[in-house]
Amino acid sequence: MTHSSIWKKATSSLSLVLLGGGIALGGNYLVNSPESFAVERIERDRNIAQETEAEAVAIAVPQNYVSDVVERVGDSVVRIDASRKVVANMPAAFNDPFFKQFFGSQMPNIPNEQIQKGLGSGFVVSSDGLILTNAHVVEGSDKVKVTLKDGQTYEGKVMGTDSLTDVAVIKIEAESLPAVTFADSDSLQPGEWAIAIGNPLGLDNTVTTGIVSATGRTSAQVGVADKRVSFIQTDAAINPGNSGGPLLNAKGEVIGINTAIIQNAQGLGFAIPVNSARDIAEELIAKGKVDHPFLGIQMAAITPELKQELASQQNLQVSAERGILIIDVVPDSPAERAGLKSGDVITEIAGNKITKADEVQQAVAKTKVGEQLNLGLVRSDRELNLAVKVGILPQPKVAQR
Repeated sequence: MTHSSIWKKATSSLSLVLLGGGIALGGNYLVNSPESFAVERIERDRNIAQETEAEAVAIAVPQNYVSDVVERVGDSVVRIDASRKVVANMPAAFNDPFFKQFFGSQMPNIPNEQIQKGLGSGFVVSSDGLILTNAHVVEGSDKVKVTLKDGQTYEGKVMGTDSLTDVAVIKIEAESLPAVTFADSDSLQPGEWAIAIGNPLGLDNTVTTGIVSATGRTSAQVGVADKRVSFIQTDAAINPGNSGGPLLNAKGEVIGINTAIIQNAQGLGFAIPVNSARDIAEELIAKGKVDHPFLGIQMAAITPELKQELASQQNLQVSAERGILIIDVVPDSPAERAGLKSGDVITEIAGNKITKADEVQQAVAKTKVGEQLNLGLVRSDRELNLAVKVGILPQPKVAQR
């Protein structure tokens, strides 16, 4: 055997030894430390799973649902600036020649006419420029200016106002405007999210949030007894200038028109349900006014205190323990023509028991003009049934300006 052959065999043996040693060391690590390998793999898989889950959540849920709603609906909310001329009531003495001669140039210079300005909000309901707002924002105005979120301004034409529900419709000459979508306000539940967008105190495009605190608040409860609306109550902040703006749900759908606030109250705002507002708006667009059903009675729910007051002040004895007492009947009204009298007690309407005055108002509001409303009455301890043909509420006379 040559010297080179011996060297080759020695080198091969050494390589096998080293290879075997390496396998042995590797095997020894795997056998003696399986936990470390398993922990590393589990940790790696966990990190991958967490990253995947985080990506899925980020895709499924927006960072802030309010900002998402504002981004989609904000361009539909407008600012409304209304103005009107009013005659200034000057004291009669200022027109007396004697005073003018005596005081001369010191007489105060009071203009005969003054400009009253108002600020409110509104929202686009059709792409061709129909806008909903509150009646009190534009009622009696000589000039209405509508400003979009991007700063474009338009002259607004008031198509109609209804003071009884505080709803008005404005038209501007524009096209391709972003219109809102409506929710079903009849299905609202207390506790749902509420978002208000408007221009409170002149601060344009202000967003406030809260929840629907209650539904079906009567106008008497809210403190606006001259209105015929069942309000949505919310704790979303609503201030002067918010009037006419939309109240939205978490999907960005309009649930109401922000309207009434109670002075000195905190956390209480009110909105007209959009289902009612939409019905009123359709009538205003069609004929410029709304024919409200009318019965023609002054009424109150029977209480022990009311019975005592009537007995002492009007010598009117009421024996019924519950129901709605007719205190007065409007002359030449549907109620008078049907034979209703002061002292009658309404106990049923269309076969349904009545215990609250607003239930009578709601029943009348749901009856079409010209249809009959069947009343169950108690008169001097006798039960009666009378049918009243519902009339049209007389329009208030507008004072000359």
